[in-house]
Amino acid sequence: MSVGRDEVRVALHVRYNDGDARVSSFTPSLNASALRCLVTSTLMGVAIAASLDAQTFAPILDVDQVVQQPAGPAPTPPHTGIRAMLKELGSDVKKLPSTENLFWVAVGSGLALAVHPADDNVTETLVGSRTADRVFKPGAVLGQSYTLLVIASTVYATGRLKDEPKVSHVGMDLIRALAISEGLTEALKYTARRERPDQSGPTSFPSGHAADTFAFATALERHLGWRFAAPGYLFASYVAASRLPANRHWLSDVVFGAAVGIIAGRTVTSEEAAKYPIAITSVPGGVAIRFVPHHSRAVLLAHDEH
Repeated sequence: MSVGRDEVRVALHVRYNDGDARVSSFTPSLNASALRCLVTSTLMGVAIAASLDAQTFAPILDVDQVVQQPAGPAPTPPHTGIRAMLKELGSDVKKLPSTENLFWVAVGSGLALAVHPADDNVTETLVGSRTADRVFKPGAVLGQSYTLLVIASTVYATGRLKDEPKVSHVGMDLIRALAISEGLTEALKYTARRERPDQSGPTSFPSGHAADTFAFATALERHLGWRFAAPGYLFASYVAASRLPANRHWLSDVVFGAAVGIIAGRTVTSEEAAKYPIAITSVPGGVAIRFVPHHSRAVLLAHDEH
């Protein structure tokens, strides 16, 4: 690592042991603001890690266990009123330190660092593009926290008024996911102090629109499954991308914002959903991330036990 007054350059060398030993290097250039973002995301991971004891870290050694969840449908709590929601929100904060969230912090930080060299080029390409502006302009309003809160509150109120606990449970989790997302995002913004591309203020990292919409989509996925939540993730991706031609965020801002949203959504539903269809498996030279259908995963687990 070389450090100068205006930038920091980090060289990462990777060796692939698959018969042909090869070495590749990736050298992103980090200015002082981007470095603060990297440090901030790292501190977030350190804070989570510091809250975990040695026994909690044991499952990390078995990477297949990092992102698995309890089996079964999302149970409906006996109470879904305002008091119950506030009580659960307090529990959500306590559940933030977890090995799974530490994993997502690492993924988000790594991806944000990987795309950081493209920040300037992406901004220059999209800002001023009439096509991009026309296509993505609605995202600024659709992804606002108050827009998502109105939708979540409507779902919650509908369930309460019609005495449908499952519906109010979904709405309750959506509201809690947004609350956790906003809390994490604001804390990170005022820690990183990264200037926005349009120079409107030092609150660029991470993107709140990306965090909130991915939190919303993740909470939906945990209740409804991928078949029904896929449109939610497409919507979240659209909103996240809309921040680039609007000149409000850098690419690395929206990438890490998406990770923050996933953390928020998964935290509030961590004891409620069917197994998340992701398996992380060791392979020669690294790890592989696989998406596994639930019925296939059951077969694989049964095979492993034998």
